[in-house]
Amino acid sequence: MTDAFIYDAARTPRGKGRPDGSLHEVTSLALSARLLNAVKTRNGLEGHAVEDVIWGNVTQVKEQGGCLARSAVLASDLDERIPGLAINRFCASGMEAVNLAANQIRGGAGDGYIAGGVEMMGRVAMGSDGAAIAVDPSLAMKTYFVPQGISADIIATEYGFSRDQADALAVESQRRAALAWQEDRFAKSIVPVLDQNGLTILDRDEYMRPGTSVEDLGKLKASFKDMGEVMPGFDKVAMLKYPHLAAIDHIHHAGNSSGIVDGAAAVLLGNREFGERWGLKPRARIRATAKIGTDPTIMLTGPVPVTEKILRDSGLSIGDIDLFEVNEAFASVVLRFMQAFQVDPALVNVNGGSIAMGHPLGATGAIIIGTLLDELERQDKQLGLATLCIASGMGAATIIERV
Repeated sequence: MTDAFIYDAARTPRGKGRPDGSLHEVTSLALSARLLNAVKTRNGLEGHAVEDVIWGNVTQVKEQGGCLARSAVLASDLDERIPGLAINRFCASGMEAVNLAANQIRGGAGDGYIAGGVEMMGRVAMGSDGAAIAVDPSLAMKTYFVPQGISADIIATEYGFSRDQADALAVESQRRAALAWQEDRFAKSIVPVLDQNGLTILDRDEYMRPGTSVEDLGKLKASFKDMGEVMPGFDKVAMLKYPHLAAIDHIHHAGNSSGIVDGAAAVLLGNREFGERWGLKPRARIRATAKIGTDPTIMLTGPVPVTEKILRDSGLSIGDIDLFEVNEAFASVVLRFMQAFQVDPALVNVNGGSIAMGHPLGATGAIIIGTLLDELERQDKQLGLATLCIASGMGAATIIERV
């Protein structure tokens, strides 16, 4: 099959996803268009340069509704002959956009693509689209549905992770993110967000809390304890599915869970001929992609089986991978991944993750692919694996190889 290469990876800074966040005045459309323009300008693209724009976003209502990908193309400086495809695989939407584009290229369906995603969580609230698994009793009862926070606490209970372990991981995420910004490790990828007068709105991830300590986090109340134990009593639902658990240990809170933020990310992919046409040097090859379905109640364990699948499909072992990006949706997700594969924590989320910088749902998958590539280059390493847990019980993964 034709090789699919990454030629560029860009993202906006992540703004706090609330009314006082720096990006709150910016629409999903405007942020997406700005990033598409940046990819076009950075790489000297002109005319009908790419086959398609594949754009992930999770809450596809209101300003994020319709085919946001096509709207973004039309709002940008890209040629109007370029179509757009909006996709939703929940938290892996940005990654799935990249994987889909790569596999289109590998199959011969076009020379180049722009793929990524956006989520303005401060403007379009998570869950406001009314997902059937949460609101339709016939499906919720069949799947023993519980909210994701409860699922994260089930993982902690099932696999023996303490609150101290989760808090320590969160503090380390904050430390690594602060160091990464201090050393300009994101400089190659960050596209500052400007207003209509060219003034900077945001040029740095603003959700971070540098200096957070385990003692600070110890003062926070467990976020999902009440909904689990009191009303509506989701712990009892979970224990119908897992009767061997005597109780759910609620260890997650705002400080060791991913932050609600606004942001977008884009990846430019193409075959070798695409790069030659535009005078671009490939930075990495998409070595393998994978997706998988998992237990919808515990929901967030997908990174483990999807990593097993992608390694099996690619003929690689866990020891072949130099660096890992495992989305920090909740601390227990990353702790479970490291436990399952006995991975050195120093190789996982080297520059911090979503606990420190936030998780703009539709964009995060593309963000972590770009972060992984930048870090592989910085450390002069070859192989990297990025993976995410996904709502409703799924997992997605991508392996990239520097060229």
